Amino acid sequence: MLLIPAIDLKDGRCVRLRQGRMDDETVFSDDPIDMAGRWVRAGARRLHLVDLNGAFAGEPVNGEAIRGIAAAYPDLPIQVGGGIRDEATIEAYLAAGVTFCIIGTQAVKEPELVGRACKAFPGHIMVGLDAKDGQVAIKGWAEITPYRVEELARRFEGDGVSAIVYTDIGRDGMLSGPNVEATRALALGIETPVIASGGITSIEDVRVLAEAAACGITGAITGRAIYEGTLDFAAGQQLADRLSAGA
Repeated sequence: MLLIPAIDLKDGRCVRLRQGRMDDETVFSDDPIDMAGRWVRAGARRLHLVDLNGAFAGEPVNGEAIRGIAAAYPDLPIQVGGGIRDEATIEAYLAAGVTFCIIGTQAVKEPELVGRACKAFPGHIMVGLDAKDGQVAIKGWAEITPYRVEELARRFEGDGVSAIVYTDIGRDGMLSGPNVEATRALALGIETPVIASGGITSIEDVRVLAEAAACGITGAITGRAIYEGTLDFAAGQQLADRLSAGA
């Protein structure tokens, strides 16, 4: 299981939000490329970049920072979400060196986009499903939809997505521990790999998720914990590697 550092971009800076609220941010760096280097040096084998402004604007806003990170680390797989609403945006990100584009809100509003994108860019499309109590949320978590996570995940699995990025929005940025039960249930319900996100606080959270990796949890995104020091990233990845090797 990969432990994947999150770099959330707002106004060109690295921040973390609490439960997706744009007015409740903590700024961790004014230099996204330098921050990316910090995690690479700690042993990161993939980065998770989020254009927070883009998620609300519906189009890329922090593209310059994302392109800069991709250029600085051309051999590092990078997955990007936030503001991806059409094939042109996906094509531009992939051309800039991004490996995976994560379609979130637009996947729910226009599910046909996922199918078209998977055909046009096979192996490069993920879907981000953010949920509260099992219900999918969109528009930067501002709107709760009537859709269940499992039904949409199965729909997009049929389209051929590379992974489902699953976020429990009740826990994201709160350092309250991941929702392992819901993540495991989703992973068992589909064949597509699941990347867990939200709530990872400590090395013990990494252990629990890594022990459930055999269910189909191939990655875990961590943000506030590694920025505030409640989780040592390098130690977390080493633990995940040891548990995976012994599985």
